[in-house]
Amino acid sequence: MAKRQRDPEDGGVGRVPRAAYEARLLELQRELVVLQDWVVRTGARVAILFEGRDAAGKGGTIKRLTEYLNPRTARTVALPAPTERERGQWYFQRYVQHLPTAGEIVLFDRSWYNRAGVERVMGFCTPEELERFLVQAPEFERMLVDDGILLLKHWFSVSDTEQEKRLRSRLEDPMRRWKLSEMDVEARRRWVDFSRAKDEVFARCDTPWASWWVVEADDKRAARLNCLAHVLDQVPYVELPPRELTLGPRPAAGGYVRPPRESHRYVPDVAAALRR
Repeated sequence: MAKRQRDPEDGGVGRVPRAAYEARLLELQRELVVLQDWVVRTGARVAILFEGRDAAGKGGTIKRLTEYLNPRTARTVALPAPTERERGQWYFQRYVQHLPTAGEIVLFDRSWYNRAGVERVMGFCTPEELERFLVQAPEFERMLVDDGILLLKHWFSVSDTEQEKRLRSRLEDPMRRWKLSEMDVEARRRWVDFSRAKDEVFARCDTPWASWWVVEADDKRAARLNCLAHVLDQVPYVELPPRELTLGPRPAAGGYVRPPRESHRYVPDVAAALRR
């Protein structure tokens, strides 16, 4: 296997040192577990949007945010391109089914803002469809918030220089090359078009009930810490007393006899070579 390339987040003048990053990250992750417990036990509904350019660090932040959470009540939504049937629906319809239910946190790795970003820049929607989205999105989000959903919208901002480093790193790393697609290459060529699209989204969809929050993302470690801390700050959770659980004595086998080990198939012990 080819040697993995050095991650561009490592090192760099003015970047958060790894030891300090890992210590603070663990503190935030512990607190996120407390937050999730509050969400589950109070029936709160939390939806968090992650938007931004390719290689801005959205996916890495989501991974760190969910690392210690229960996946049954904290899930990530990353939708593929719409099907033919979905293209015939009301635009927001495919997203509504993924919204959180009581006691759930949902993280959107890209969201309904695809229409005002990728679809707009790449010509996948008409000017009329775009305008309809920009009018409807604030009202759609008002309905979500009025119904009690805690909605957070994050935009990961990365410079063209830093994005270029990350895209090239993906190209050279066989473990991460899947992250780079023909669409990413074309989007890189349309940097200014995406800038204009983002500016209009902020101008028309940054509202008192669903504000946009910018995450400066040239330093991946700082971006992750800042975003996780912001989520904790924006959700009005409290630490609840832990549930009282007792294991008690293990029950007796009750005459159960395990079948001979030789009657089962076992995966090869490739780890044996590491124990020698």
